[in-house]
Amino acid sequence: MGQLTTEQIAIRDMTRDFVRKEILPFAAEWDRTATVPVDTVLRIGALGLFGVCVPAEWGGSGADFTSYVLATDELAYGDAGVCNMVSATNSFCFKVRDFGTPDQKERFLRPVASGRAIACMLLTEPQAGSDAANQRTRAVRKGDRWVLNGTKSLITSGRSARVAVILAVTDPGAGKRGISAFLTPTDRPGYRVIRVEQKLGHRTNDTCQIVLEDLEVPAENLLGRPGEGLRIAFSGLDSGRIGVAAQSLGVARAAFDAALAYARERETFGKKLIEHQAVAFQLADMATDIAAARELCLHAAALKQSRVRCIKEASMSKLFASRMCERVCSAAIQIHGGYGFVADYPVEKLYRDARVFQIYDGTNEVQKILISRELAAGH
Repeated sequence: MGQLTTEQIAIRDMTRDFVRKEILPFAAEWDRTATVPVDTVLRIGALGLFGVCVPAEWGGSGADFTSYVLATDELAYGDAGVCNMVSATNSFCFKVRDFGTPDQKERFLRPVASGRAIACMLLTEPQAGSDAANQRTRAVRKGDRWVLNGTKSLITSGRSARVAVILAVTDPGAGKRGISAFLTPTDRPGYRVIRVEQKLGHRTNDTCQIVLEDLEVPAENLLGRPGEGLRIAFSGLDSGRIGVAAQSLGVARAAFDAALAYARERETFGKKLIEHQAVAFQLADMATDIAAARELCLHAAALKQSRVRCIKEASMSKLFASRMCERVCSAAIQIHGGYGFVADYPVEKLYRDARVFQIYDGTNEVQKILISRELAAGH
């Protein structure tokens, strides 16, 4: 990866400064109490980080994809759950930016990209995770409206979000081509949050189960054309996977910094931990893993930014970085010894936050399928 531009460095440093002041001092308490710091998330939006890649004419920052990746890395360093809320909101913006009408961009994209509203994506269902085409939510046209019924699960920011993209089947006989996407505010009758999940990590965001009961959506809120729902949902998969690699980087860096600081301070057998070769070598491996993951991530981001095919590179970056993150967090606990297992030190939280990176935005098993397909096709 080449040198970062002045704009990329500015966005990275602005995010880093905000994280140090507004997230890191409070993240442990938010985690303990499962607090979703909506006010803090909205302040992140006010910095322009909800619509990093949205043109300024629609309220966004007008920055490039690498800037988004750098900001994601920094936010995850502070708190992975908060970062995931911001990532989900940016994902919403990508979809409305690329598929929305001018009217939809005015009504839905501008408020989100300018930082005034958190957004979410209702795709996953209890029976449809990796098998995203297996949708059971139905949308039936009635005059100038669509009426939606179904259940969505594991929705990031499902309660905090003010607007959403919802996938639903509009033509049951058309298979994958019978799924459409809809835009809606979440305060409409028929949008009900019935459960906020208790999770291993990412406790600072509201991951929800949502029931849609005769939710009426005006016909003009259909995003794209009828039957384009999966195309719209999958349009951001490369971006999402590179984003997860960046989240993994941020959490791994936080764990490494904690372990390095502890190793420099803690004394055993008459010398600092870092002076013991076993610990020093472990830190060397951690630093190398992080550096390798960063290069994979930034390389994939550069390809995506240049609109070059990057299915393989995006999946590789997500696969490697997510596994790296768990390794680094585990090693950070080991370096802390018994203290690494208790909540007084940050590494146990980081370890819990790391685990989901191998699951969402396509499990790592799915990434291996995609990589191997690309290799077989000669890409």
